[in-house]
Amino acid sequence: MSHPSLIAIVDDDRSFLDSMRRLLKSLGYDVAAYPSAAHFLASSRLASTDCLVADVQMPLMTGVELFEHLLATGQSIPTILVTGYPNVHTEERMRTLGVECYLRKPLDESALIGCLRSACARRLGTSSE
Repeated sequence: MSHPSLIAIVDDDRSFLDSMRRLLKSLGYDVAAYPSAAHFLASSRLASTDCLVADVQMPLMTGVELFEHLLATGQSIPTILVTGYPNVHTEERMRTLGVECYLRKPLDESALIGCLRSACARRLGTSSE
């Protein structure tokens, strides 16, 4: 790979955002962190994002709403949703819509790494479409 994959993290929990940024940087990813969906959507790095990691529970626009917005606007960014409040119905609906992974907090690091690898590989395989 000529350049590291860009992972965008969207979470309103500052400590989670900071710890995820450190973890993903330590794994060799380029990381951009945003405190809200609106900040991510307004970012100049949106189009170059290889994978999105978003919290399900956020004010104003949830991770689910963010994922649905991306789909509705034709932006197919592989997405990993994370939540401290898992809901089987939401998980099933998101998987049906194509979310890469639906992970529970606290995150299992090996599960996260597997999801990231899968998401980035899928993005590289579809980036020319």
